[in-house]
Amino acid sequence: MTRQPETVLTDPRGGVTVVNCVTAGTFNLDGGTWEVENNVWVLGNQAECAVIDPAHDPEAVLAAVADRTITHVLLTHGHDDHIKAVREFVERAGTDAPVMMNHEDLMLWRAVHPEGPEPEPLHDGQQILAGTVAVTVVATPGHSPGSVVFHAPDLGEDGVVFTGDTLFQGGPGATGRSYSDFPTIIDSIAKRLFTLPEDTLVLTGHGDSTTVGREKPRLAEWIARGS
Repeated sequence: MTRQPETVLTDPRGGVTVVNCVTAGTFNLDGGTWEVENNVWVLGNQAECAVIDPAHDPEAVLAAVADRTITHVLLTHGHDDHIKAVREFVERAGTDAPVMMNHEDLMLWRAVHPEGPEPEPLHDGQQILAGTVAVTVVATPGHSPGSVVFHAPDLGEDGVVFTGDTLFQGGPGATGRSYSDFPTIIDSIAKRLFTLPEDTLVLTGHGDSTTVGREKPRLAEWIARGS
């Protein structure tokens, strides 16, 4: 069930907020279908915002955006629960903001949106002013080849990272389906996420938030457990 938008972080510098909108729908891959709830993240000030992974329910996401100008639509990866509502969302929003995704996941995008248009590419290390928040694109392959996270080091007290399906509270994203790989996601988490400050707030693609410091001690456990 789609839930009412909730402000999860307020940064008084520039009046920036992070709003969470939880939407419900399905995830489809390899012939299977699963019911899922997705975290949609809206970050910006009272005038401008960026939207991360506007999943399932465009009207609910628009309610979280309110009357702000959308500067970017940012996608953490190309699985259909994260991307299939994107074009409808953009059309209903009446925005010309760029839709952006790592092109290593274009095969997933084309399976959902075969007639295009295709998203603009995201690259590792790319700097984006998302709404009024400076974010860095960090490539974290494993859950999918083109998975990325968005790191906002100056947001909040200790920085925020939007991890999509790369890192959750309690472990890495699933790697048992096409285009995914367990050793790769473990390498991404260890080298790209667990090198961030331990108090970095981790805002995930599904489920509850966490911090780098809470998850980091469990890396060996995850490796022993396997995919």
